Amino acid sequence: MFTAELPVIDYRDPWMQSFDTRLLQLARGHPRVAYFYEAPDTSTFRYRVFNMIEALAECRPDIGAAWFCSADLEHMETILDRCDTLVICRMRYSLGLARLIAAARSRGRRVLFDVDDLIFDARFTHLVLETLDQEVTDAAFDFWYGYIGRVGGTMRLCDGVILTNEYLAARATEFCGLPTSVVPNFLNGRQRQASADILERKRASGFRRDRDVTIGYFSGTPTHNRDFALAADSLAELMLRDSRIRLRLVGFMEARGRLAALGDRIERFPLQDFLNLQRLIGQVELNIVPLQDNTFTNCKSELKVFEAAVVGTISVASPSFTLRRAVVEGETGYLAPAQSWDAALERALARLDDYPTMAEAAAEAADRQYRASAYGDAIAGVLFR
Repeated sequence: MFTAELPVIDYRDPWMQSFDTRLLQLARGHPRVAYFYEAPDTSTFRYRVFNMIEALAECRPDIGAAWFCSADLEHMETILDRCDTLVICRMRYSLGLARLIAAARSRGRRVLFDVDDLIFDARFTHLVLETLDQEVTDAAFDFWYGYIGRVGGTMRLCDGVILTNEYLAARATEFCGLPTSVVPNFLNGRQRQASADILERKRASGFRRDRDVTIGYFSGTPTHNRDFALAADSLAELMLRDSRIRLRLVGFMEARGRLAALGDRIERFPLQDFLNLQRLIGQVELNIVPLQDNTFTNCKSELKVFEAAVVGTISVASPSFTLRRAVVEGETGYLAPAQSWDAALERALARLDDYPTMAEAAAEAADRQYRASAYGDAIAGVLFR
């Protein structure tokens, strides 16, 4: 583990604003875009709404942009009077939402749908359940089929779709035939600054490490159990052979099978806010990103790789559609096909003496490609053709 002191970061949700403040923010520029999401959270809302608005503010301060949520639907006439484009982000069909879209259309507003996952085509419900390690029951089908069907129903009401990568965009085209645009996930300003501070502390220490080597898995919830299982046996074997190896799990992940017997060498942390998560990632040598290989997982973005790279932590990742493009094998990280996790982890451990060179290359590439300023103009182009 790295020995640089990385203090806990004081965190508050940066997006919490009153409705009046957000309405003023929308009306401040021209043209104007209103983003709608069910309720603010630290996952999809942060990446696909808050980060988009921040990128526009940084690159295109002439544009008015603000977020709204289901609780603001009672003010939809006021909002629509002040916007030119409406973006609906991953929202389930409802009567209120249908009225919002119809009212926007009646005013000639452009209505776009933004989604970051394959959760709009109910034909994939069974695959989603299996991939997320959900029990396949009638109750589970009722929930997931209804959820996915309602998201897809909203998508079909819109004029176009914004997605995180080309593979997911192709699935949307097959589903609804609407025009698609790709805007990848990226870092917001606070996340980028906190990550830069972490990386600088590691540099100042000369990337000094203690005798142990810590491998981290940061996906957080039990829905990733089957992904984690791809690497679990290889991790257990490695830990049995090498007493230096430690495992860090963040969230509600379970150490099953052979790993369960190695509990004294496994660190567990609760779910983190998005800044202190960077701190925990920055302390470990290797970040693992195992993914099953199927249609659902190939739609996933590369955020788990670039969030690690910007704090100078190298990833060993499955070669999914986006991950294999985010990792340059042997230069910024390592790729591990499903049956090759042993070999990939061994390659990474064998090159720990060259760690600073690879970490700097990964950090530079991630900061250049995934900073908000790289996407502001592109977002504006998608929103206001």
